[in-house]
Amino acid sequence: MSRSARLLDLMQMLRRFRRPVTAARLADELGVSLRTVYRDIETLTAGGAPIEGEAGLGYVLKRGFMLPPLMFGEDEVDALILGLRWVAGRGDPGLERAAADALAKITAVLPEEVEDAAARSGLLAGPGGSGAPSLAGIRQAIRAEHKLRLRYTDKKGAATDRVVWPIALGFFEAAEVLAAWCEARRDFRHFRLDRIAAAEPSGQRYPKRRRVLVAEWRLLQGIDGPG
Repeated sequence: MSRSARLLDLMQMLRRFRRPVTAARLADELGVSLRTVYRDIETLTAGGAPIEGEAGLGYVLKRGFMLPPLMFGEDEVDALILGLRWVAGRGDPGLERAAADALAKITAVLPEEVEDAAARSGLLAGPGGSGAPSLAGIRQAIRAEHKLRLRYTDKKGAATDRVVWPIALGFFEAAEVLAAWCEARRDFRHFRLDRIAAAEPSGQRYPKRRRVLVAEWRLLQGIDGPG
């Protein structure tokens, strides 16, 4: 890998993390020494990249910094196409349209040879998902940080009414799940979308910011990583 390519990879890695990431982790992913990472960060900083941090504490790229347009490789195009096709098959009309629009924007800026590779992509994603009519409304509530009133049926068939603070949607092979703080249980709970009979927006913001709730939930679940 050329040094210029490595510097771009390092910037892309820093963009993935919202919290400081250690030089050791960067070095491990790049397959280089700590000394190389320190030297590359100095080079990027000298070139104007707003990287904050220091050795031993970690580094973070300040939000709002934009990299110049980058060309996608064939593997990256495959990953984008597969992801967008998977999203389009989840049964949410809003996401389906967004995926189609995103794919059109991506292919519009690809050079001819990479565009041909995209058109020939053999990666397919079949239809799936719960088809829950409440999915779009749940996504909107998460974005707005609004409470939801759920009509929910548990695995024993008992129906309950809940007021929850929705924070995340998980799309797994076995089920699609809403992660939320439940006011009735005063704790985080996970609700299968195929068991939600109704999800009505309350129009009321929940008292904590979503990013704080997500951090608390991740800690309780033992989830680590960027984000």
